[in-house]
Amino acid sequence: MQFDPVKLNLPYYPFRIKQIQDTNYIFDEIRKKFLVLTPEEWVRQHIVQYIIQEKGYPKSLIKLEGGLKLNTLQKRTDLIAYNSSGQKILLIECKAPGVKIDQKVFDQIARYNIIHRIPLLAVTNGLNHYYCQIDFELKSYIFIESLPHYTDLG
Repeated sequence: MQFDPVKLNLPYYPFRIKQIQDTNYIFDEIRKKFLVLTPEEWVRQHIVQYIIQEKGYPKSLIKLEGGLKLNTLQKRTDLIAYNSSGQKILLIECKAPGVKIDQKVFDQIARYNIIHRIPLLAVTNGLNHYYCQIDFELKSYIFIESLPHYTDLG
């Protein structure tokens, strides 16, 4: 399974990549292990580095691929970040660069957020990024231009 990493619309980060037979692996700093380098994993690892290095999210407060039960189905969230009190503050859904960010993707993260109730959502395919703030009291949301820095969140 060979994946040719494409240039993403995110800063460059020096990842640890290794090849075993004809499969590439990328080191995941959060889970402390090498994972198969798929197009979606390429995006996920970039967005992890982006929120840590550019947006100040502490590595220790990031959880990758957490499970959740939606109705009777077992699902996996790509990334959840927490504040120092242990509250969920950011949910990110990652897609491969070739996957178009459309209504289906927004519906998916919205379904996950029915369970999580996280005030800040992000959807990315590494090329296009969308950020959204949820106001649960007013039952509304607004799209925002960029992801807030960790220190700017309540």
